[in-house]
Parts: sequence; structure tokens; C-alpha cells
Amino acid sequence: MICTIFVIGIYKRQIMIRKTLAAIAASFIFSVLSLSAQERLANGIEFDRYVHNFGDILLDNGPVSCTFTLSNKGNKPVVIYNVTTTCGCTDVEWTREPIRAGGKGEITVTYSNDEGPYPFDKSLTVYMSDEKKPVILKLRGVSNEKPRPLEELYPVHYGSLGVKEDLISCGNLEQGGSRSDAFMVANLSSAPINLTFSQISENLTLSVSQNPIPAKGTAEVRFTVKADRDIWGKHTYWAVPLLNGKSYRNGEGSDKIGVRAFTKENFSNLTDEQKQKGPMPRFETSTFSFGNAKIGTEIHATFKFKNEGKSDFLIYKVDADACCYSHSDIPVAGPGETVSFRVHIDTKDMKKGESLTIITLTTNSPTRPIINLFVSGYLE
Repeated sequence: MICTIFVIGIYKRQIMIRKTLAAIAASFIFSVLSLSAQERLANGIEFDRYVHNFGDILLDNGPVSCTFTLSNKGNKPVVIYNVTTTCGCTDVEWTREPIRAGGKGEITVTYSNDEGPYPFDKSLTVYMSDEKKPVILKLRGVSNEKPRPLEELYPVHYGSLGVKEDLISCGNLEQGGSRSDAFMVANLSSAPINLTFSQISENLTLSVSQNPIPAKGTAEVRFTVKADRDIWGKHTYWAVPLLNGKSYRNGEGSDKIGVRAFTKENFSNLTDEQKQKGPMPRFETSTFSFGNAKIGTEIHATFKFKNEGKSDFLIYKVDADACCYSHSDIPVAGPGETVSFRVHIDTKDMKKGESLTIITLTTNSPTRPIINLFVSGYLE
């Protein structure tokens, strides 16, 4: 009986790991195929924005539309070959004729707004001439069945400024580039407020559309994160919002808003031959199982790999989705060299039951720029 329970437990853990692996793989493939938002693309095209946030709308509003404007800052015409959408709920029209140097084009999108009272996040994939990767545009918003007070729609408060969350994710960022996004804010007071920011992290810029923000009104905060070779993997950029020049703390006691990005290496300028000559790590196993352990125990997970590539392999950064962790030094692995390292996870603040910690490595391997490893077990 004990043996049967043990086997079932292992089976459940394997299912959990497989599901997690599949989700990570799907997310990573999408991020590789998409182009991080940049001020100007290789073909000279510059978008006025990459994200349109409709904010909070009502189902009764019916379909809603927006237009993205493209400016050709290059020296030759550019053609939009195709624009695809993630579902049938979005219709799109775009400039069909070549966009001449110095000219402008448009991509107009209509969201049906008939999927129910839920948040929506729709993607448009834009294929253009002389651009190796497609451009990803986003439509976001929240469709509501009936009007709701701003205080409820924007539950995190900095004085009279309301936001939906105090930590915003903007996805993957490649070295040499930048990534732009936006979020909505609300003025919960009965008088206009002027919103500015202080103590802004280096490589982060922000701007407010419709400022001052009218009483009981909303505004869009657009931001851009620029890559920095001193920053790899998961990183949070911070800014302190100022309302008419004064800062306020939210319910958690923080006066900051964070923007989180994941920075990885950029291999877009390498030829296929150069990529094949790059480093190639081959791990003996991607999962370390610690079996059963008591909460408060420090887990020491060992991972071993061999560099089967033709140049040195190095790890820029090690991240883990655990609150308290550290790792041993990871030496540069030369071609044919085998290297091992350890990750130490403190479980004191973790929950009882099945445990799965994801270890993310940011590397210089063109074929494996991001590697996910797993530490699994059961905490008692």
C-alpha cells in the first residue's frame, strides 16, 4: 500500500513538471518569434506605439477600434505583407500600398467586445519587408458587464492615484534593443492631479498621456525599458509616482511602482554558421528531486552539464522563482568540458505540499539562450 502511494505521488509530480515544461516552452517559443518593441526597426519603420489599452469598457459599448500609425524613417519603401490576429474576435485593416520613405501607414484594429465580462489581451503579428522578425502589437483592456467604481477597478492606491497592480511585466528584452508597453492609472479624487515620476531606475523612461489627469478620470502611462549589458535575466526597474509633486505609499507600505523585464542575449546578427559554432550545453538531467523534506530545510540541488559546442559556454545569470536562494560559482565551460554547480533553496517561507522551483539560466548559447531547470519534491 505504501509503495502504491509512493508511486502515485511520483506520477503526480511528473505530470505537474510536464505541464509546467509545456507552458514554459510555449511561452519561450512565442517570445523568440516575436520582436521586442524598439524605437525604430531595421527597415526604418517607427510605430507610434506597440500597445493600445482600451482601459475599462462595457459590453454594451459594442465593438471598439484603434489605429497604430507607422512612419517610414528609412530611405526606401516598406511593404506590410500581412497582419495576423490571435482569434476571430479582432478584425484588422492595413495600408496595402508601399509606404514610401518619409511616408506613413496605418493598421486599424476592431475588437468585437463580445467575449464576456473579462480582461482581454490580443496580439497582432505584423510581417513587413526587410524585417527578419515580425512585430507584435497588443490590444488590452477589461470588458465589464456593468459600471464599477474607479476605486474597485484600480485597487492599488498611492494617495488619490489608483493602479491595477504595482508590479508590471513587460516580457523579454534582447540586448541592444528596448521594449515598450503601457498601463492605465486613475485619478480617484475630485480635482485634477499632475502625475510625474522621481527616482526612476536607469534605462527606464515613462510618459503620461492626458496629464494633468482629470478628476475621476484615467490616463495611460507609457514606458520603455532599454537593455543594458550589466543587467541580465529577471530585473525590476522602479519609479516613484508623484501626485502634484508629492509621493504616497500604497497599502503594502511602498511608494514605488515596478516594471519587470527579462533580458537575454541578442543573436540576430549571427549567421547560421556562426550559431552552429557557438556553445551547446548538454545537461545530464533538467530536474533535481529532493524527495521529502521539512519546511525550513535548505535544499542543495546539483546540476551537471557538458559543453558540446565549439566555443566557451557561460551563464550570465541564475534566477529562481523562490524568495530565498543562492548558487555556487559557475565557471566558464570550454568546448568538451564538463561542469557542475549547486543551487541552494531556503524553504522556510514555502508552502506545505508538492513543490516545484524553476531555475532559469540566461546564457551565451545561440541555441539555448534561456535554460529552465527544475527542483521538485514534497515539503512536510
